[in-house]
Amino acid sequence: MFSKLGVQLYSVRDCLNDEKDCKKTFDRLVSLGYTEAQTAGNMIENPEFAKAASESGMKIVGTHYDYAKIINQPEYTMEIHRRLGTVNVGIGGMPAEARKDYRSLMEFISKFNSAAEIYAKNGFKLTYHNHSFEFVRICDNKTVMDFLYEGLDKNNVSFVLDTCWVAHGGADVRYWIEKLKNRIDILHLKDIKAYFAADGSVTQKYTEIGNGNIYWDGVMAAAEDCGVTHYVVEQDSDWIEGDPFISLKVSRDFLDKYLSVRK
Repeated sequence: MFSKLGVQLYSVRDCLNDEKDCKKTFDRLVSLGYTEAQTAGNMIENPEFAKAASESGMKIVGTHYDYAKIINQPEYTMEIHRRLGTVNVGIGGMPAEARKDYRSLMEFISKFNSAAEIYAKNGFKLTYHNHSFEFVRICDNKTVMDFLYEGLDKNNVSFVLDTCWVAHGGADVRYWIEKLKNRIDILHLKDIKAYFAADGSVTQKYTEIGNGNIYWDGVMAAAEDCGVTHYVVEQDSDWIEGDPFISLKVSRDFLDKYLSVRK
């Protein structure tokens, strides 16, 4: 059981356009039971963003930040994250050039590890968030994710494992949680469901936690056993009535049974 539930702010990205929006949005998220957050493409370089989060009682536990700035401007990047109050400095996925082939992937891993050493010396940790392309087999019958698992520095880099994208990539969510035991600081709780498209084909889309095809009892048990630190709900789109807050409430209500502190 865990006591704090987080939200990936990409879910409410359209409601974080200025200082006033941020305070209003953070207040609303906290009222729904979300007290931790991870950023993605938000206005975190504006000091008012961190101020609004703090005043609302929202703890920033990680980011998806600009890869080039992480690599080329570490001092600036660390200062931004100090202001936010988080040690988890993350990217939402590897740059496009790293996905071309095995050699490019190895170059990315090496560069990310080298940067991670700098951040670790200053009390920070780099984080890597997966999508589904990491489950493509590229060399020696191994997937990109296999090489990330083997190559990324266990001490200085952690994973932001995304349950939806693992499932979308055809992999087993619990297997990867267990494989990455004690290497997941942030777990993205994101559901996915199959449905019939207009042409009769079967496709998939995002949905609220508990309304899709992921086996949450198994996922949450594995996460607790494997040392996950922060549980962060994300729903990119496909919200009920087009309102992300309605969908986030549904997800929060479903997850209530796993929380040690009730609403």
